[in-house]
Amino acid sequence: MNSLPGRTLLSLCRRPLAAAAGALRVSGGGVGAVRPPGDLQTTRVCHSGVEPKLGSVSTKKRGYDITRNPHLNKGMAFTLEERLQLGIHGLLPPCFLSQDVQVLRVMSSYETRINPLDKYILLMTLQDRNEKLFYRLLTSDIEEFMPIVYTPTVGLACQQYGLAFRRPRGLFITIHDKGHIATVLNSWPEENIKAIVVSDGERILGLGDLGAYGMGIPVGKLALYTACGGALRDDPLYIGLKHKRVRGKEYDDLVDEFMQAVTDKYGMNCLIQFEDFANSNAFRILNNYRNRYCTFNDDIQGLPREEAAKRIWMVDSKGLIVKGRGHLNHEKEEFAHDHPHIKTLEEVNIIKAMATFNERPIIFALSNPTSKAECTAEQCYTITEGRGIFASGSPFNKVTLADGRTFYPGQGNNAYVFPGVALGVIAARVRHISDDIFLTTAEAIADMVTEENLAEGRLYPPLNTIREVSFKIAVKVVNYAYKHNMASVYPEPKDKEAFVLSHIYSPDYDSFTLDTYGWPQEAMEVQDV
Repeated sequence: MNSLPGRTLLSLCRRPLAAAAGALRVSGGGVGAVRPPGDLQTTRVCHSGVEPKLGSVSTKKRGYDITRNPHLNKGMAFTLEERLQLGIHGLLPPCFLSQDVQVLRVMSSYETRINPLDKYILLMTLQDRNEKLFYRLLTSDIEEFMPIVYTPTVGLACQQYGLAFRRPRGLFITIHDKGHIATVLNSWPEENIKAIVVSDGERILGLGDLGAYGMGIPVGKLALYTACGGALRDDPLYIGLKHKRVRGKEYDDLVDEFMQAVTDKYGMNCLIQFEDFANSNAFRILNNYRNRYCTFNDDIQGLPREEAAKRIWMVDSKGLIVKGRGHLNHEKEEFAHDHPHIKTLEEVNIIKAMATFNERPIIFALSNPTSKAECTAEQCYTITEGRGIFASGSPFNKVTLADGRTFYPGQGNNAYVFPGVALGVIAARVRHISDDIFLTTAEAIADMVTEENLAEGRLYPPLNTIREVSFKIAVKVVNYAYKHNMASVYPEPKDKEAFVLSHIYSPDYDSFTLDTYGWPQEAMEVQDV
C-alpha cells in the first residue's frame, strides 16, 4: 500500500502499503498532493494576524534529524542562517547551491548510468534523501523520467525488488495481520493521508503474479500522482510470504477489513485506488466497494458502450477475444465476436486488415512492459504506410519511414488519467467515483489533441504536457462534481482553476528561517526593583 498525504499536488501522489502472497501491497500519500505543514511536523507561523512569507515553515526538528528527513532535507541548498538556526552547521560542506545546480549534479550522475534499473535505483535513492529535489527533477523532463519511475522500467524493478528495496515506501499487509490491520496502519508515520494505492500483486503489468515484489507499482503510481506468482516463492531473494496465494472468504475478509481500517483512520474522503488486481478479483472488488467508498480502478473503469464494443476487436494474453473461447469473464464477453480462435497478432494480421478499410486506423498496443506490447510502433507505421495512429502502454522511440516522414508514437497510458482524476476528486472531496467521471476525463484529453499531434502520429497529447493535461482534467472533474452534487467542499469555489491550483504540489524549497521581528522599545523595557 502506498499513500499520498496532505494537500493535493499536480505532480500527484506518493507512498505505498504492499502485500505479499495472500497480502495487500499498499502505498499511501496524497494525489497530486503536497504534504501539508502538519504532515511535515511543521506549522505555518503567523504573528499579530500577519501572514509570513510564502513557503516559510517552522519545524521542531533540529540537528542531524533534519538532514535524514527527506521531506525537510535540502542538502547544500540550506542557507547559512538556516544551518545555524536548525543546528546543522558543520554537518554539510561549506558550500551553498541553488536547486537548479543540484538538479545538474544529479543529472551528471544519472547520465553515467547505462542500465535503466541503475537509473531507477538512483532516482528512488534521491526520493529517500531529498523529496523536493526528486520531484523537481521528475517534472523537469517527464518524457525522460516517466519510463524510469513507471513503465517499462518499474516492471524490471518489480521483478528484482528483492535487490532494489532500500527503505520503506509503503506498508506490507499480510494474511497473518488479519484482525490487526488498524495496528499495521499505525506504523505509517503520516496522519493526514489523502490517497492510497493498494495492490495484491497478482497481475503486475503483463508480468503476472509478483506477490510482494509488486510494491514497485504503487510506489511508481504515487510518484506520478505527485509529478504527474508462484515461481517467486522459490526465489531466495523474495521478500514476501512463501506460501500459496490466499483466496475465497479469507481473502475477501482481509480486503474488507483493510477498507474499513483505512476509512476509520483517514476518513471517508481518503481516495483508495485499486491497482493491478487480477481480473478474477478486480471487477468484483470494484463493484463491491465503488458505491460505499471513494475508490476507483483505472485498469478496468471507463469501458465503452455497447455500440462502441461492436466496433472494437480486442486481444489479450491468450489471443483474439472471440465467442466460445474459454475463461472469458463477463467484462471480456462484451467484446467477444463470432470468429475462429486466433492466438497471436501475427496470425490475426489485424493491422493490415484494418488499413484496408480505415483511412486512419487506430492501433492500441497497450500491454506492459515494452516486451509485452502486441506490436511495435515501427510495425504499425510501416504496415499502414504512415496512416496508422499508434498508442502503446510503454514508450517507443520515434519512427522514420523510408520516404523520410517521421512519426512520434504516444503512450496510451493511464498516467494521463489517474493523476488529474485524483487531484479533482481530492480537491472537491468526492465520495464516490462514477464511470461518468472517466468519460469526462476522456473527453478532456481528446479536446487537448491537436491536428498537429495527429499529423505526427500521436493519439494523445505529448507526454511533456502531462502536467497541463492533469490540471485541466482536475478542473473538469471539479466542475462535474459540483454540477452533479457530488462535491462535499462548501461553499462552492467561484474560480475552479484557482481552487485546483491551491491544491497543487510545488517542488520549490521552503524556507526554514525563523520569523523574527521586534516590538516597540517602550514595550520591551525591563521592569526593575
